[in-house]
Amino acid sequence: MLADSTKDAIRASYARIKDGLPGFRPRASQGKMIAEVAKALGQTGGVAVIEAPTGTGKSMAYLIAGLEVARFQKKRLLIATATVALQEQLVQRDIPQYLRLNGIEAKVALAKGRGRYLCPRNLAMATASLDDSGQMGLAGMDADLAIWSKPPAARDKQTLVKLSAAFDRREWDGDMDTAPEPVSDLVRPMITTSAGGCTSRKCAHFMVCPFFAARRAVDDAEIIVANQDLVLADLTMPGEDEGWGGIILPRPDETLYIFDEGHHVAAKAIDRGTAEVYMTLSARQLSRLGRQVHAAYSLTDKESIGKLSLDKGDEKLQELSNALEELEREIRLGWLPDPAEAEPMYRGSLGQLPEPWVEHARVLSVYTDEIQRWLNAVRRAVVEMTDGGPTQEALSRELGIALERLEKQARCWRSWAASDVDNAPPLARWVTLTADQQLVCHASAVSAGGMLGAVLWGNASGVVMTSATLSAGGNFRGFADSVGLPDDAVCVSLPSPFDLASQARLEIPAMRTLPEAREAHAEEISEWLADNLDWDAGNLVLFTSRAKLDRVLQKLPIANVRKVRAQGSLGKSQLVAEHCADIEAGKGSTLFGLASFGEGLDLPGKLCETVVITQLPFAVPTDPVGATYAEWLESRGRNPFLEVSVPEATRLLTQYCGRLIRNETDQGRIVLLDRRVILKRYGAGMLRALPPFQRVIERTA
Repeated sequence: MLADSTKDAIRASYARIKDGLPGFRPRASQGKMIAEVAKALGQTGGVAVIEAPTGTGKSMAYLIAGLEVARFQKKRLLIATATVALQEQLVQRDIPQYLRLNGIEAKVALAKGRGRYLCPRNLAMATASLDDSGQMGLAGMDADLAIWSKPPAARDKQTLVKLSAAFDRREWDGDMDTAPEPVSDLVRPMITTSAGGCTSRKCAHFMVCPFFAARRAVDDAEIIVANQDLVLADLTMPGEDEGWGGIILPRPDETLYIFDEGHHVAAKAIDRGTAEVYMTLSARQLSRLGRQVHAAYSLTDKESIGKLSLDKGDEKLQELSNALEELEREIRLGWLPDPAEAEPMYRGSLGQLPEPWVEHARVLSVYTDEIQRWLNAVRRAVVEMTDGGPTQEALSRELGIALERLEKQARCWRSWAASDVDNAPPLARWVTLTADQQLVCHASAVSAGGMLGAVLWGNASGVVMTSATLSAGGNFRGFADSVGLPDDAVCVSLPSPFDLASQARLEIPAMRTLPEAREAHAEEISEWLADNLDWDAGNLVLFTSRAKLDRVLQKLPIANVRKVRAQGSLGKSQLVAEHCADIEAGKGSTLFGLASFGEGLDLPGKLCETVVITQLPFAVPTDPVGATYAEWLESRGRNPFLEVSVPEATRLLTQYCGRLIRNETDQGRIVLLDRRVILKRYGAGMLRALPPFQRVIERTA
């Protein structure tokens, strides 16, 4: 329960925001959200899910309630987002604004994963590996330890020099998102590191390491902003007293969590447990690992490490390599891919694979575990050397990365060999064949509920999940199932602060074709756009597949094509910037985009006056994770299409519609070029779930 003093502090904070924030407009939905956040975080283990439409002012709402509750409970407030843009908005604008208006001094930290920071060791190695002629080569180091995968271009060498100078002069703090020079896809992995490649306090660059400087800032902060991937990574690390989390970020029982952009949490949680093994590549990597281990024994001058001589270790690596070959042989004997399939896949029904494959996976799991234990000892022996020079640093990095790869393989084999838990969804297990005929073994959870139930619900001091779209017209069952929401969680859908009935119009034209007729539907979309879109205005056209986007673009008249900016032709931020510049200059511009353009895109006023949704955003039916989950639901007498597919498509449709009205003065129309919403039985429910736009439904002839 909230103490009266906490309630008073929240009311006073809200009053100061109302009086001090320029242009502030009191909104009933924001006041309701403040109350629900305070109530959930005010009780130990409290959980609330709050759907707060655009314009609610949700970030200020959870800051007002969250920070006051955290301060009275002497806990930390952790805000987890899915996008860098929202993290920057919170750290650079919203949080400083809130603290200033309330006269509060509080330390704020932005937490990111290792890969988002410069690794000074790797930067030094990358620059040192270039001799005067610009060729690769660390003196005395062979190709298995070289940091460059191929010779760098001249611009990449210049980038290294400039980054190194900026970091040495302390003009740059090592945050890769604010690098003073553009960093190519070749250079980025060369000058960053993963947890496996990091030697922590043993590294000569530890005291100037940007990642550990950020970690120290997190340790001192009252408010922490982090990406959801990092929060989930921390929560799934074994912690103290057989608990979870508290390794990278504060302990869950000492933390109040706000998951903004909460509709991403389930998918990100599932991704945390996904594993895959590229069979041919893994065999090649084992060969390279063998040579690196030989170098480690030579460098440390040891005859035995981890109770294994070098010869015995070679035997273990060969056993693992042979076991990989045997499983691949067994799979190729038992599965004949259809040559007509563009991306051949074998998926185990209800996650069940042929028993011979499972038996091979058990053997691989045992062998991989043995190699991991030995390799940990080998790497430790290298890291603990007092003066091994550049070769020691390179070996430490490469052996750590090899251990990470082995752990991913071990996860896959454990998942293939494990028995599924009764009354819980099975794991998805499947095999794919790449274009170059390489077999890939996969495993994944099909629901985030089990994982979040183990590490978040009940372990955290309090949790709030919020987003503009979490429900299907106020029905939270789909979201609750996807994250395993506790039964006592509070779910609230707040009304939009905008007058959507007068600001926006939903049009459903009398299309002759349905999306199932792919070519004919693409043709009709092109015709409709050419004839009915205002090409001199700002528009957004959303597609569910790249193939249909490209096909429509091919069929449009060239005069219209010249005004289209299609996702993929340039980076998203550059496309949007050019679109905005053309609109401001009085020219027309139309964005063509996929799912990522359907959320988080803020184009107010004349920047977007029409949103065209080319078809209902149903998930791809061949997705092995979704297909396995659907099979499990069917095996229990449930209807996966109505329970999962329709609610999720409805949520996404609502989210896409939300691109249009961004403030109180916006006006425009949403056009849905998919008649299934009228013709199919599920369509009526989808229409009812949408916001109360004015409806214009054309009748077919």
